[in-house]
Amino acid sequence: MIERRAVLIAGGVATTAVLTGCVVQQAPPQTAGKPSTAGQPAPVSQGTTGAAPEPAALAKVADIPAGGGVILKEQSLVLTKDASGKVCAFSAICTHQGCVVTEVGDGTINCPCHGSKFDASTGERVAGPAKSPLPAVAVEQRDGAIFQA
Repeated sequence: MIERRAVLIAGGVATTAVLTGCVVQQAPPQTAGKPSTAGQPAPVSQGTTGAAPEPAALAKVADIPAGGGVILKEQSLVLTKDASGKVCAFSAICTHQGCVVTEVGDGTINCPCHGSKFDASTGERVAGPAKSPLPAVAVEQRDGAIFQA
């Protein structure tokens, strides 16, 4: 025979599990032949009052040298491009003591303060006193330009 206390405890545990569960936001279902726009900004129509303007491009893909990169001090970002044309973005703030990195070359992102170097394609630390990688920043490529995602 099951005791009343066991039933109450089991019911409380089940209720707690439901209340503390994760909320998962799902992308809307795709319609046949039409790509999903989940996670993408809504298009801005011309002449609509109160519509937010299209965000400015961070850089043109053509302005990022293959095998190198550009440092965007104002945005605290580093954009790198490998030989195949793949563009990556990272924080420009060194994880050692917060200096802004100043150079991308020979496959690394370089900090002038204490000599930390980070892999230009992954942000991983490759030399110097920094212990952590540069955090990746989500970007997207549209119409030959790079935008923050």
